[in-house]
Amino acid sequence: MVDASSSTLKPQLLLDFKLPLSSSFQCIRFEYDGHLRVYEWVADERLQMSLVAHDLFQLEYCDYPTACGEYGICSRGQCSCPTAPDAAYFRQIDYRTPNLGCALETPISCQSMQYHQLIAIPNISYFYYNYSIEAELGDEESCKRSCLTTCSCKAAMFRSYGNINGGGGCSLVTEVLSLQVDQFKQVYHNDSAYLKIQVSQPHQTAKKRVLLGPLLAGSIALSILLIFSFEIVRRRRKQEKDDEDEFANIPGMPMRLTFEKLKVATKEFSDKLGEGGFGSVFKGQLGDETVAVKQLDRAGQGKKEFSAEVQIIGCIQHINLVKLIGFCAEKSHRLLVYEYMSRGSLEKWIYYKQNNAPLDWCTRRRIVTDIAKGLSYLHEDCRHRIAHLDIKPQNILLDDSFNAKVSDFGLSKLIDRDESQVVTRMRGTPGYMAPEWLTSQITEKVDVYSFGVVVMEIISGRKNLDYSQPEGSVQLITLLQGKAENGQLEDMIDENSDDMRLHKEEVVEVMKLAMWCLQSDKNRRPAMSLVVKVIEGEKDVEANLDYNFFDLSPAISVPVCRSTSSAPPAASILSAPR
Repeated sequence: MVDASSSTLKPQLLLDFKLPLSSSFQCIRFEYDGHLRVYEWVADERLQMSLVAHDLFQLEYCDYPTACGEYGICSRGQCSCPTAPDAAYFRQIDYRTPNLGCALETPISCQSMQYHQLIAIPNISYFYYNYSIEAELGDEESCKRSCLTTCSCKAAMFRSYGNINGGGGCSLVTEVLSLQVDQFKQVYHNDSAYLKIQVSQPHQTAKKRVLLGPLLAGSIALSILLIFSFEIVRRRRKQEKDDEDEFANIPGMPMRLTFEKLKVATKEFSDKLGEGGFGSVFKGQLGDETVAVKQLDRAGQGKKEFSAEVQIIGCIQHINLVKLIGFCAEKSHRLLVYEYMSRGSLEKWIYYKQNNAPLDWCTRRRIVTDIAKGLSYLHEDCRHRIAHLDIKPQNILLDDSFNAKVSDFGLSKLIDRDESQVVTRMRGTPGYMAPEWLTSQITEKVDVYSFGVVVMEIISGRKNLDYSQPEGSVQLITLLQGKAENGQLEDMIDENSDDMRLHKEEVVEVMKLAMWCLQSDKNRRPAMSLVVKVIEGEKDVEANLDYNFFDLSPAISVPVCRSTSSAPPAASILSAPR
């Protein structure tokens, strides 16, 4: 404490404390944190000795010289670091423990005194009050100048006295301990601290350098980003051009349409008919003709399937194959335009998804015949044998008169006439896949097997994998095997249709044809042209059939390639690639 009432203004340090009474040895120790403590041994009621410490200075937390560590500012028991309006010169040593103090961002060096500056911290008191009032240090500017010209000086503490014009006391400190914010207005004096900091160069230039660094780094980063973006755009445009050129010189291609024209035809793709794994199908109008437009959602997915469908079905025409009217391959847009099939896919009608009445036997027989004729044309009447590879009810579409047409050629495979088989990766839908897929050596006979599964679904009115059935009846083909061995094929007929029961003899004959198509040995399966002849009564089903049908679906726990589970997806007028 300083007694400022004295006319000589000589500071007087007043220490007033009492030592605690003690019956044992005592010692006084001035601690590193500024506390003066007395230690003594004290015996408790059990005569066990313990060391007890008493704090002799009964001060507030902020009054101790190391309350907030070096350069720390203490205010109402809270610690912070000095701040300046133009830059951050101090940082906390540990943000989680503010009382550990602060450190200079740039250490002070005596070799760079020309870069030393002082920042003012007003209304700050310091525990050390040995202020000089000599003439050469009696004003504020002299005090600051003296600190700047003295390398060991880390801060100038100045106290201005109200009864001295422009004068005051100055203290130069070589180690800056905790500073304390004045909480109450001083009547006789006002304290300020001027902390020395070092900048790498004069302040304005340093500020410009601080700004120049991020700007330069940002410019370089922006340049790299622009170059990278330009290269991506260039490659994308080249890829789009290559993709468009892919369809430029193929003879017999269907009509090529612009994306804008298809937007108009579909009324901005507003009437969605359904969707599949690679895109959605929308209803549209081209002139007087109603069409179904299949739009691939992402250009990178289904590109091979898109190309296969355009090139295969675009060059062939058959009454039992969905007609491809046109296509669009423009930039990232990939669309296929088909004839509109008003009844949608077969799966809606045999699984009773729309609570429709059961199809009669005549209609079901005609659907089976149409599918067989479409596959027969693909396998035997084209320049190349075409294996569809994904025959299932979702890919059989029906017109208003329930005439069936095969659709979705995205997974199709061309087989040369002089090849007995081809090797390809596994593709298709579990539940409809022939056993030879395990070897990946396939022929068009995989479609014959899938056809057999579809025929059994048409006859029974249920899915080939139906987990709502009892445990022994989940797999349709396994159930068929047991009924065939026990001579109970009539049990497989759709129980929802009385008309099917009236024609049970014919139904059983077609069921035997399906079993012929389901032979595990592909060489024992009939060609699709022979299937057509059996349906039309020109040929008979082979007599000695093997009822040990091989069902591949249990061996495939997840879809392989692009396939989905046998559970049918959302109803669609045109089955998009899945």
